[in-house]
Amino acid sequence: MIKIISAGGTIDKIYFDANSEFQVGDPQIHHILAEANVALDYELESVLRKDSLDLTDDDRQLIFNKVQVSPQKRIIVTHGTDTMATTARVLEGITDKVIVFTGSMEPAKLKSSDAIFNVGCAITAVQLLPPGVYIAMNGQVLHAAQANKNLKAKRFESSDGEGPILSKV
Repeated sequence: MIKIISAGGTIDKIYFDANSEFQVGDPQIHHILAEANVALDYELESVLRKDSLDLTDDDRQLIFNKVQVSPQKRIIVTHGTDTMATTARVLEGITDKVIVFTGSMEPAKLKSSDAIFNVGCAITAVQLLPPGVYIAMNGQVLHAAQANKNLKAKRFESSDGEGPILSKV
C-alpha cells in the first residue's frame, strides 16, 4: 500500500473561466493513476490545496505530521514545485520511510503537462528506493538535500553535481 498525500500546487491547478486564472483544485493524481490503469493499492489524502509559494511553516509541519503518523512506509507527496525542496528537507528527520515528492510545471489537466511522467517516476521510485526523502521530477530522482529548482531551465537539478541517484543504484 502506498500513501499519497496531496498538498496542492500546479499539478492540481484548474482553469476558472470566470476570472481567467488558474486556482488549486481537487487532487489530480487519482485521475492520472486511473487513466494509466495503474494496478497498485494506494490511499489518497488531500491535506492542503495551496500554491507552494503560499505554504507556511505550519503547513510544512502538518505534512511532516501526516507522513510521520502514517502506517504506510512508502509515501508520495504531490506538491508545488516552487517550494517542494524546502518542504522535502523538513521531512528528512523521518528515516524509516521512503518519501518521494513530485509535482508538475504545468497543470495535470493540460495536454502539455509533465504531470503524468513525473507521477510515473514517483510511483516507480517509491517502490524501488531505500528509506529517505527524494524528489522525482524531470525524469530524475534526486535526494531532497541536493535538489534545487532551476527556474530558468524549468527543471530540478542536483546541487552536488552528481546527478540523479537512480543512475547509481
